[in-house]
Order: sequence, then structure tokens, then C-alpha cells
Amino acid sequence: MLDARPVRVLVVVDKADPTPALTAAIGHRAAAGEVQFRVVVLNPARAELHLLHPERHDKALEAEQVLLQAMPEIERAAGGRVIGSVSVRHDPMDAIEETIFSEPVDEIMLSIPAHAISTWLHQDLQHRLKHFGLPVTVVHEDGSR
Repeated sequence: MLDARPVRVLVVVDKADPTPALTAAIGHRAAAGEVQFRVVVLNPARAELHLLHPERHDKALEAEQVLLQAMPEIERAAGGRVIGSVSVRHDPMDAIEETIFSEPVDEIMLSIPAHAISTWLHQDLQHRLKHFGLPVTVVHEDGSR
């Protein structure tokens, strides 16, 4: 019999400083069972910049500082240690794919503003992630999921 392991939840955010809605969602998920959170902050640099452009790395370093300051609050909500990093990627799909292909993930939690047109066309991130076959939770600014 295999030992039960915590469910690994990838949390993808567009800002390093967590919103109250996100910390509440992390706390709610943590209360549902043993879980390990992995927070990935999207790179705040302009999307059109090449991956090796210095601004991408400068913006990532700035976001890492904010994330480091926010980690105690995130870990309190999670009820334990949380792994956090800033992606070199600006596009959420790229950042998610890169993470999923490099480490095991059981669930995805998104705290990224949706674009109205992409949602209407069912091309929003939540629909695009269905091919991974993982549960996806979307956290909205108003706290709804």
C-alpha cells in the first residue's frame, strides 16, 4: 500500500502580493485536506519582450521581493510551508505548462483577471487547461470561485 501524499496545488497569480480572496481560497482548500501549495507569479514584464531581455529579469527580481514579503501571509493561510517563485514567463498558459512538465501537479488554482472576450469565446485559461485533466479553481477578486 502506498503512503498517502499531499495533494499538490499549483497556484498561478498575476501579482506577487496576494489578494484577500486568494488567501481565503488557499485557506479554504487547505482545510479540505492535506495539501502542498506551489505559487507561481507571472512575470510582470511586458509580454512582447524576449525571454532573455533584461527587463524580464529585472521585473522578476522586483516581484520576487514582493513575494518573499507576502510568503508569511500565504503560509498562514495554507497552514504550512509554501513553495513560491516568479516565472520568467508572462503568459499564464506558458508558465503553467512549464511547471506541469517539470513537477507533479494535482490541481490548479488561478487568480488572474479574465478577459471578457476570451471567456465569451470559451478561449479563457480555464477552458484551455481542460486538456490536462486537472481540477481548476478560479479565484475572483470578489472572493467567488
